[in-house]
Amino acid sequence: QVQLVESGGGLVQAGGSLRLSCAASGRTFNINAMGWFRHAPGKEREFVARIRWSIGTTYYLDSVKGRFTVSRDRAKNTVTLQMNNLKPEDTALYYCAAQTIGARDYDYWGQGTQVTVSS
Repeated sequence: QVQLVESGGGLVQAGGSLRLSCAASGRTFNINAMGWFRHAPGKEREFVARIRWSIGTTYYLDSVKGRFTVSRDRAKNTVTLQMNNLKPEDTALYYCAAQTIGARDYDYWGQGTQVTVSS
């Protein structure tokens, strides 16, 4: 089992920045990758960013490239999503997720943290 807890959401004006954190606990040695997703009202859940736990390779949704940066601290078992130049369309509930070794998809999810960007 892996437990995930997000923090750092809030209300920000367009052009501003927020930093989301995700703390992992439990069987963290079994993590293969960590991801960030978002879910806006009336829309499907959307992949935002991913980072390979061991080698740190990152992947991003096209619309956030150059604005968002995902990083991880393996010693602290945390993943961070730095979000700059935020836009109103970034407003959503943001979730972190863990994909464990051997899993076909993300198999553990946090409870989410709300990000609201005002215009």
